[in-house]
Amino acid sequence: MEDNQKKKSGSSTGGLVFVGCMFIGGGIGMLIGKVNVGGAIGMGVGFIAMAVIYIYYRDK
Repeated sequence: MEDNQKKKSGSSTGGLVFVGCMFIGGGIGMLIGKVNVGGAIGMGVGFIAMAVIYIYYRDK
């Protein structure tokens, strides 16, 4: 049961980090006048961060 809770925690944390990175990327894109580029970079960073969080919670 405890393993399942860790997986859920990692999944929800990873999802929040992904969305946060996406919004930060979009905001930076607005500042420089290229929202689509900022959003794409934010999504890329978010996917990488989400993968790292999934691996971290999986191994614990």
